[in-house]
Amino acid sequence: MDSKPAPKHAFRVLDVKAYGKPPIPDGVSRIRYASGVDGRRDWALAWPPEPGDVQPKPDGTWVVAIHGHGSTGDQLFTRHDIRQTRLPVFRRYGFGILTPNLRGNAWMGPSAAADLRALLAFARERFAIKRCIFASGSMGASSNLVYAALHPDDVAACVALCPATDMPSYHAWCRRHNTGVRKAIANAIEAGYGGTPADLPDVYARHSAVQNATRLTMPLFLAHGSADPTIPVEQSRRLAAAMAANTSPFRYVEIPDGHHDSPLRLGVEATVRWVLEHL
Repeated sequence: MDSKPAPKHAFRVLDVKAYGKPPIPDGVSRIRYASGVDGRRDWALAWPPEPGDVQPKPDGTWVVAIHGHGSTGDQLFTRHDIRQTRLPVFRRYGFGILTPNLRGNAWMGPSAAADLRALLAFARERFAIKRCIFASGSMGASSNLVYAALHPDDVAACVALCPATDMPSYHAWCRRHNTGVRKAIANAIEAGYGGTPADLPDVYARHSAVQNATRLTMPLFLAHGSADPTIPVEQSRRLAAAMAANTSPFRYVEIPDGHHDSPLRLGVEATVRWVLEHL
């Protein structure tokens, strides 16, 4: 179910160099690449596992963390609350970490999906990656679900916190509440997809987790706050209903009166354990 545009260029890795800019830890490299879609230059950060004393020992499992709207590919390392709660757990379990920038606020439009597909192919070979757990929040979580529906073979498991699960209806909701960040998000979605859902219904349908729930065959952990003002909880409720027909492991946690960041307070350790138990 490949929705990527017809390639006009060859995907090219320009260089892989140590990043080393505080607060980003030693051992993190920046991958610079040129897109195979249009030649656009972009980047990702990669932090291979360090055997040390972690238990269990590294087994080729990596976390792919996609940033939220308005941020960039280093968010996992630079946003204090995420860095403090998530990074230590990921490293304690021996995971490598890949954090792509993916065209900024692209909401996993076709070009971003094509870039990630090529980036993962490179990263698997370069870093001996055996399986990827996609774990992100907000726009990143929405992107996780889109990519998992497009390319389930690339996604061993998925953790999606406060995501948009159906891009056409979420875009429409943002336009009905067309102020502030919701207006900016609607504009970004249109830019990332090359038009509105009315202009490109087939493209938006392919990028809807709800409409392609049968392709979400990996373990999926979903969480949402019931009072989220940025991405309404109905988005996750719709996916939870659609997943009822699946036999794959699925868990939905709804936080009463929770806001957009409330799912970040869920126990990361318990979430990771649930994922690993169902892989």
